[in-house]
Amino acid sequence: MEKRLLGKSGLQVSVLSFGAMTFGGEGMFAMVGKTQQDEADRLIGISLDGGINLFDTADAYSNGRSEEILGHSLRGKRQDIVLATKAWGRTGKGPNDLGASRLHIVNACEASLKRLKTDYIDLYQIHAFDALTPLEETLRALDDLVSAGKVRYIGCSNYAGWQLMKALAVSDKNGFERYISHQIYYSLAGRDAETDLLPVGVDQGVGTIVWGPLAFGLLTGKFRRGQPDPEGARGTLAGAPGGGIESERLDTITDALAEIAQERGATMAHVAMNYLLRKPAISTVLFGARNESQLKDNIAAAGWTMTDAELAKLDAASTKPLPYPQWAQRSVFAERNP
Repeated sequence: MEKRLLGKSGLQVSVLSFGAMTFGGEGMFAMVGKTQQDEADRLIGISLDGGINLFDTADAYSNGRSEEILGHSLRGKRQDIVLATKAWGRTGKGPNDLGASRLHIVNACEASLKRLKTDYIDLYQIHAFDALTPLEETLRALDDLVSAGKVRYIGCSNYAGWQLMKALAVSDKNGFERYISHQIYYSLAGRDAETDLLPVGVDQGVGTIVWGPLAFGLLTGKFRRGQPDPEGARGTLAGAPGGGIESERLDTITDALAEIAQERGATMAHVAMNYLLRKPAISTVLFGARNESQLKDNIAAAGWTMTDAELAKLDAASTKPLPYPQWAQRSVFAERNP
């Protein structure tokens, strides 16, 4: 499988990466998946055989159970993989058991190291922006973890464009470690990241790790024009994160996906993920799998490359009006903003 540099770092990651949110099945994450140890071991083995080297989890997934299962599955394989996890989510009932304060980050890192059964974390990510903690505090804590050898690289997730840019400026000003990556929601059904986040990534050399590439099931082929929504499907038009998607727009997107999929002899999911791999600043596309069949099918998405014509067709089918000032910069002032 193709490997790409993660941002401006020298770290190489596979273009598809495995997300372990399905491991554990505790609490609210039971609706995502209930993968236990034996099945997880098989899924990790198949992933490694398929060329995947980046495995991502978070301390909040199934109350830490996801980290425990992943850590056990990776025993004896640690040197072959890039291990990523995240901190921010609630890990206890106390007021300091969440967020990006120095206290929580240091405690969360120590706990993750124990659950993952490792001495270091390759990519340690802040799961979301914390408006109550100064970025200087968050980034100094992360810098100290790198200096201590407990973390190799740092990244963030679910930041806004200005928040990412401010974090990079704080790091540059103080000589702290810089975020080398940001993990963001991006799909044909949700292209909001193109407004600010992806341009910041291109400009600042921050690699993009995509989550939600199939828009919570909306782009898998289960939702098609003129057909009833499948019973029990995760994604629904109104309930999808981000406020959902208009049915006509989704139909236009899935029609284009189906056409390319038929011509390619691929699935709609393959096409949807392959589309993202053609976009600037995308280092890897993250996916989960509940079983071996689903995993092997997802890995096949990296076996081909979309043409410019196919990319343009999907761009046209999924485009939305730009917000201000982007529409002005790319139309009225386009001469200096290609």
